[in-house]
Amino acid sequence: MSDTTNEKSGSGWLSRLKRGLAKSSAKLSDGITGIFTKRRLDAASLEELEELLIAADLGPSVAAKLAESLRKRRFEKDIAPEAVRGALAEDIAQILKPVAKSLTLDPAHRPHVVLVVGVNGSGKTTTIGKLAHYWTGQGKKVWLAAGDTFRAAAIEQLQIWGERTRTPVVAGASGADSAGLAFEALEKAKAANADLLLIDTAGRLHNKANLMAELAKIARVLKKLDPAAPQDCLLVLDATTGQNAIAQVETFRQIVPLTGLVVTKLDGTARGGIVVALAERFGLPVVAVGVGEGADDLRPFEAEAFAQSLVEG
Repeated sequence: MSDTTNEKSGSGWLSRLKRGLAKSSAKLSDGITGIFTKRRLDAASLEELEELLIAADLGPSVAAKLAESLRKRRFEKDIAPEAVRGALAEDIAQILKPVAKSLTLDPAHRPHVVLVVGVNGSGKTTTIGKLAHYWTGQGKKVWLAAGDTFRAAAIEQLQIWGERTRTPVVAGASGADSAGLAFEALEKAKAANADLLLIDTAGRLHNKANLMAELAKIARVLKKLDPAAPQDCLLVLDATTGQNAIAQVETFRQIVPLTGLVVTKLDGTARGGIVVALAERFGLPVVAVGVGEGADDLRPFEAEAFAQSLVEG
C-alpha cells in the first residue's frame, strides 16, 4: 500500500487521522498539561509522565525510553507542556519510522496473494473490503476469497464489499473447506491476470490447534499454484483491545509468518498508543491504520503524521 494522493482539504486523510485519534490525543495532551503547567522537569514530573504514557497504552518499555530521552534534554529546567508534546512527537516518530512500510505488490507474482488473519471481531473482513477499495482506486485488478467459511456473516459481508468495489469474490457454502476455496480463488485470479488476491480466514483462537492446521493447509495448497504464495500475511488488530493486541501478535506469530499489521478502530478508543508499543516490541511493518467506518478510512501508515496526531491532536 503506497499513497500517492495529496490530500490537503479539511476532509483529507490528515484531518480524519486527527479526528480518529482525538480520544487518544486528548488523554495524552490533557495529562501532559496537568503535569507540566508551571513546573520543572524533575524526577517527580518524569515519573508522572511515565505513568501517563503507560496508561495511554504505549507500554512500560516505550514510556521509560521517552521519559529518559526527555530527561537527557531538559532535566531540572522549566518546560512548557507544548515543548513536552513536541519532544514526545519527535521521539515517537523515530520509533514508528522503521515500521511505516507500505504493502507493495510484487509484479513478478500475479496475483500477489495476501492472507489476512485475526481474531473474530477485529475488523478483518471489513479491512479486506477497504483494501480492495484502496487498490482498485490505484487501478489494480483485485480478487477476494471468502475463506472464513465458518461465519456465514463473513461470507455475506465480503460479497457486499465485492459489489461495492466491483471486485470478484470467490465464495462457497458456509462450512466449506477454506483451503480448497483459497486454491480455487488463486486459480481464478491467475486466469483473470489479477494483480492482487486478498484471502479472508477464520479467527477462532479458542481452538488454536485447529486454526493453526487450517492456516498451514491454506498456505500449503496455495504453494501448489505459486511456490512463493502467500506473498504477505497481514494480522488485523482491533486497537480497542489495548495491550491484548500484543498477546494476539505473539499467538499468530506462532501460527503463520506475519509480514505486517493493520490496526483498526483507532477512532473508537483512547488506546492509540498501542501502535507505538507494537512497533517497539515487534518491529513488524504497520501497513495501514483505520480511523473510521468509511471505505476511505483505512490508509497507509505514516509515522510523523501519526505521532503528531497522537500527542498534539
